Amino acid sequence: MDTQSLALCLPLVGWAAHAGLLTRRLADARRDPLTGLRTRAGWTNRAERFIRRHDSVVLLLDLDDFKHLNDTHGHPAGDAALAATAARLTAWCGRHGIAGRLGGDEFVAVHRHPDYSRALDDLTAALNVPVTYDGRTLPVSVSVGSCRVADLPLRSLRDALAAADAAMYAAKGTTGRRGQRHTSH
Repeated sequence: MDTQSLALCLPLVGWAAHAGLLTRRLADARRDPLTGLRTRAGWTNRAERFIRRHDSVVLLLDLDDFKHLNDTHGHPAGDAALAATAARLTAWCGRHGIAGRLGGDEFVAVHRHPDYSRALDDLTAALNVPVTYDGRTLPVSVSVGSCRVADLPLRSLRDALAAADAAMYAAKGTTGRRGQRHTSH
């Protein structure tokens, strides 16, 4: 290759390398570094496409008394509880859904499991299993709210999240020991 052709190609190579770096950074920004789950933006984009294609259920999950767990056992123990919750939610979603972490101790999922009610019972049981960290057993309980997208007047992710959020807070308020609450409109 002659010098002039090489000089013309170098900026293109630089731009291609820069574009690749930006793409990797964007992908990293859409993943939570602690749990490996998609962040709000990354999850929302995929979830909106998912609910257009499938009869879906949207779930909102919140670790109960998480501040107390952090204050009592330390932040590394809290991180272990968050990571365990993420792993359990991811395993439950499998190929039937997409899990995400909205931030703090709040998680989200969209799911198309054929036997949804039983599957949600299984998820709740798995999420409420204590976590072992540094030789200690950490109590973990999770409140779950859900909304079947098909039951909404308009099939929108925003409305499904709002309904799941209301159901989750109703579960926190009515079940002294947390639990799950389904909503259907």
